[in-house]
Amino acid sequence: MKKKILSIALCLTMTAGILAGCGAKKDSDSGDKKTLTMWSIATEADNMHSSYLKAIEEYEKAHPDYKIKFETFENQAYKTKIKSAVAANELPDIFFTFGGGFSEPFAKSGKVVELDKYYEKYKDLLPEAALKNQTYDGKLYGSTFTTPVSMMFYNKAIFKKNNIEVPKTYDELLNAVKVLKKAGITPISTSVKDTWVLGMLHDGLTLKSAGPTKLQNALLKKDGQSYNDPDMLQSAKDVVELKKAGAFEDGATGLSNDEAVQPFLDGKAAMFFTGSWLGGDVNNKSYNKDDFGVAPIPVVNDKNATLGDFMGGASDTLMVAKSSKNKEVACEAAFEIAKNISKNAYLEGVAIPAWKIDYDDSKVAGMTKEIAGYTTKAHSFTLWFDTLLQAEDANKYLELLEQLYTGGITPEQYVKAMADQLDSTK
Repeated sequence: MKKKILSIALCLTMTAGILAGCGAKKDSDSGDKKTLTMWSIATEADNMHSSYLKAIEEYEKAHPDYKIKFETFENQAYKTKIKSAVAANELPDIFFTFGGGFSEPFAKSGKVVELDKYYEKYKDLLPEAALKNQTYDGKLYGSTFTTPVSMMFYNKAIFKKNNIEVPKTYDELLNAVKVLKKAGITPISTSVKDTWVLGMLHDGLTLKSAGPTKLQNALLKKDGQSYNDPDMLQSAKDVVELKKAGAFEDGATGLSNDEAVQPFLDGKAAMFFTGSWLGGDVNNKSYNKDDFGVAPIPVVNDKNATLGDFMGGASDTLMVAKSSKNKEVACEAAFEIAKNISKNAYLEGVAIPAWKIDYDDSKVAGMTKEIAGYTTKAHSFTLWFDTLLQAEDANKYLELLEQLYTGGITPEQYVKAMADQLDSTK
């Protein structure tokens, strides 16, 4: 899960109810109920927080002998905390993590449980295809619950006033930027301080230039595909061209994600490229929902990609520590809670479900349903660069992307440096 809007509390601990497993010691504050600890980044300020609490409550109701001690942490601090916990073998029973390259070292460490046998019970509800980012060396190490994707959010009122059609190609996007700039409107609000926000646009344009196969091969170092490639170069040039055209606000390098998204939500910027979770904030806060629209990121090269190719996918993951004294119960709970989060987050209009919809969704907010409609027809999903790549490569990517934006390196130097970095860690 990427960092959601307005994540604040560094360590907000919530005790949410009941869960456990055979052989657990009795919790002194919970009578005869047994306890498992669960970690997550869904702080009280996160729009997924309520979905987690409801999911835990539902699990507790079905398992009255068990208790969950639910602890939450701010996104960036958590990334360091969870790595340290794995290294020290001090993991909680169940913990949230990010799929793809981020969690690959956890699977290889031998400190988390293989979940294939537990998954058998849920095959009809959770498609195997949704679990590719939790699978390492052919073995499953986590459950998932939502399918976040990068989207282009736009202000319908601003577009209408300036006679702009929703761009489906990069050329149309560039033209929209020029029209908006001439009208004195910030075309695209973004954050370079939180570089992953700029990455939402960059990664999307790269996918829509190179296509999913070439891009994944380059990032995962497969089939000899280099990142130093004309299609990767084109998207880097596009980012620079958009900046030169005045697409971004002057202070983007100093803005955090929260600071960058506010002008868009306040109707002062025409577009914001981010994850589908922004739809939840639009749905659940007192904005004029009719002013906001959502669409796939435009296509750069239609010979390689389509509007149906998406950056993102089911990367949010629940893993189980092998050190847990209650592994059997914890493993089943990881799937049960994930299923409930998937349902509740969708019904609340804050996320796109990874699990099968076997419940009434007639009252789901329109924008969330629209995004879900796009994802059900998707041609492909490719995890964001900083999630798919392992930590060393991801950190270097973010550093290089910031340099590309600020003009410290040229597009040609950028793709060469990316290729060198990926080659050096083969």
